[in-house]
Amino acid sequence: MATKLKTGSVPAPELDQVIFDLKCGAKLLISPRPGAPMTAVQIHIRGGHSLDSNDLGGVAWMTGRMVDQGTKLHTSDEIADELEPLGGGIQGDSTGLSGTIVSKHWKRLFVRAAEMLTKPAYPKARFELQRGRILDRLAIERDDPRSQAAHNLRGLIYGDHWLGRPHYGTTQSMQNMERKHIVAFHRKNWVASRAVIAVCGDVDPSAVKRLFNRELSEWKTGKDLGPAGENYPKMQRRFAAFQAKRQQAHLYLGHLGVKIQNPDYPALVVMDHVLGTGPGFTNRISRRLRDEDGLAYSVNANIHSSAGNLRGVFSAYIGTSPEHTGRAIQGFMEEMHRMQDELVPIPELDVARNYLIGSFALSFERATRRAGYLVTQYRFGLKDDHLKTLPGKFAAVTPADVQRVAQTHLFPDEAALSSGGPVSRKNLMQAARIK
Repeated sequence: MATKLKTGSVPAPELDQVIFDLKCGAKLLISPRPGAPMTAVQIHIRGGHSLDSNDLGGVAWMTGRMVDQGTKLHTSDEIADELEPLGGGIQGDSTGLSGTIVSKHWKRLFVRAAEMLTKPAYPKARFELQRGRILDRLAIERDDPRSQAAHNLRGLIYGDHWLGRPHYGTTQSMQNMERKHIVAFHRKNWVASRAVIAVCGDVDPSAVKRLFNRELSEWKTGKDLGPAGENYPKMQRRFAAFQAKRQQAHLYLGHLGVKIQNPDYPALVVMDHVLGTGPGFTNRISRRLRDEDGLAYSVNANIHSSAGNLRGVFSAYIGTSPEHTGRAIQGFMEEMHRMQDELVPIPELDVARNYLIGSFALSFERATRRAGYLVTQYRFGLKDDHLKTLPGKFAAVTPADVQRVAQTHLFPDEAALSSGGPVSRKNLMQAARIK
């Protein structure tokens, strides 16, 4: 009979929290940590690039990327001059703001964060500078085989769903974009009812609540968003090839994955550590394709990391010589089938479980990680004891559990294949038929 680790001694991070409803309509989550040297804040605005229009792809990304570039009260240089000597900094992205500071100065950081939420300046000169940078990036990626192969894989898996689109848009959409578009996007979509503010550090929760109630008193409540659509294409073998004259072929194999709420999630995390994300080169795909076959240095596979409120993807990647395309694809598929057909030996399972459990609690030492988890837990509706019980669930995974979830959630024969480099679509299709 397969053994299980003793769950009673499994280390688990402690993350107490208090929850407030702010007067503006935002949700405030606070995890006090007396004595913590740093305090972190993460502000999530629901929507992101799912709200991009067809002709303005990337507007959500640009709105968030520019929100930290000054306010109507302070320039970005003035904010940096204020926060950096205090060990602080703040930055935006398509779904909000995040920042850290030495704990005793937390009020300074939170005031500036609130100012960015409610009074962003979006200076035209910095907008043009940022747009130029992303256009340069898009120009580089246009000719980059790995970037194109990764983008095409998501298109094969998600079809016309917004998850299949690049979050920073296209060259055409970025050329169409003007400052007025991000100002309008912020006004319409960065509203309090869609906001979750998470704080972790040496703070007084009541004082944090008072500060945000005061600083966000004029923030527009707006309308919350309804459930996200999940109209995905039927899972089946599809192919895409971005041809380029290069020495290396970049290969991706993938299919629709799972939501984070799936009860099989803990076993899938363990399965991933056996199959393609384990420590060093102990996982099967790295051991076989890198160490034994010598096909590549960079190779990986996993299904759990992209899981969220919507279905993520299972994705496997390898960069290899074009003549090894068939062997690499065959290796991926055979290892996926082996997970389904055979029980993982206990010693191999122990390596994966022990590494995963040992590193899990340590990953929550940083305030930023804790604040990020508070947002994740709230957004995805995870149970109050989710974090505390998750390591124990990892420890309880058996070889039979791994085989079952592999049989349920891996689809090697229906996975899409995308390549970038000196490999044609015909070559890719032929390689996929190798037995």
